[in-house]
Amino acid sequence: MITFLRGRLTTSLPDRAAIDVGGVGYEVFIPISTYDRLGETGREVTVLTHLQVREDAHVLYGFATEEERDLFRLLINRVTGVGPKMGLSILSGMSVRDFQRNVVQGDTAALSKISGVGKKTAERIILELKDKVGVAEAWREAGAPGGSSPATPQQVAASDAVLALIHLGYKQAEAQKAVKKLMDDGTPAQSDALVRGALRMLSQG
Repeated sequence: MITFLRGRLTTSLPDRAAIDVGGVGYEVFIPISTYDRLGETGREVTVLTHLQVREDAHVLYGFATEEERDLFRLLINRVTGVGPKMGLSILSGMSVRDFQRNVVQGDTAALSKISGVGKKTAERIILELKDKVGVAEAWREAGAPGGSSPATPQQVAASDAVLALIHLGYKQAEAQKAVKKLMDDGTPAQSDALVRGALRMLSQG
């Protein structure tokens, strides 16, 4: 698995980039949001990647941030009918934060404005992702400047653990319940410890 590339940017286009890593050129398909952050060719860049293995090719998709890659993976793995091409289109048409907010609010009209996403696809995205992205948006709102109060280190660790469990396929409610019980029982407020404990708890039913 290739998880990131670090090297010299040799080609930069709105939909793809080429990166020279130790003399080997890697082509990665990217959303416009990542293209905007790459800058001029010739500079050293780091791009987070997702490797898609097909029968006829191994295709790399690149992202500037963890949030972009996480959302891309969530879309292609959890939403029926959404493949890598549409995943990139969604990231190109809307920021991660706006996407989360629109899913949480059930705003079909806003999602339908993204190129390639019709009304039925927007409705399916909302139906299949609302439970998973809602908690992430709530945490970001709580910790955002101007919010009621900044998130504590314990809250951040708990939210990171719940997000990790959600990305592993668990529902928001069961992930939150498991993490809360672990913290109430005195498990250290460290995301990795909480994830391990929650996985043991959830596997036992």
